[in-house]
Formats: sequence, C-alpha cells, structure tokens
Amino acid sequence: MGARSAFPDRNKEGEKKKKESIFDLSKYIDKQIRVKFQGGREASGVLKGFDPLLNLVLDSTIEYLRDPDDQFKLTEDTRQLGLVVCRGTSVVLICPQDGMEAIPNPFIQQQDG
Repeated sequence: MGARSAFPDRNKEGEKKKKESIFDLSKYIDKQIRVKFQGGREASGVLKGFDPLLNLVLDSTIEYLRDPDDQFKLTEDTRQLGLVVCRGTSVVLICPQDGMEAIPNPFIQQQDG
C-alpha cells in the first residue's frame, strides 16, 4: 500500500494543484449571454472575461427588473448597468442570449376556462 498524502489537493512536490473549471466559456467571449443570480436577479451582456471561479466581466449589461408584487416574476422593465463584474459564487445559470426562448412550465396544471 502506498502512503497517502495529508494534503490531497497538492501534488508530489507539495505544490497546490490548480483548479480547473468544468465550464469552457471561452467560446462565448465577445458574445451576448444571459446570467441568472441567487436571489432571482437576471442580467444580460457581452462576456468580456471570466476565471475558474466563474467570476464574470460583462459589458453593455442590462438588468431585467422584477415585479414588486411577485419577486419571482420579471417585468418588461430594464435598466442599463454598463460594465459589471459578476461574483461567481452568486451565479446560478449562464446561457447564450441567442437561441434562448421562454417556454410554458410543463409541470403547472393547465386550468380549463
């Protein structure tokens, strides 16, 4: 049996292993993306940069405002944010803006009128 390292996140030379991101967002650089955050906020902008922790830099960013009566519902209202840095720990979902469309929820029972 081989000896186990007391530090599983280090290599044989004792150097800390680099964390690799499971996401390859490089194909979305300079393209429009939409981001959802913890707490329900949503924004879209042009991806200018990212790191392995999923911190994002977005340019020409637009925030989609929520309904004051229903925090889970988005309104048609938006506000311009410009250049922003999005903290990776609050990012829930990233998707390309083109090819995205809202669909009805298949799990909600449709009521007959």
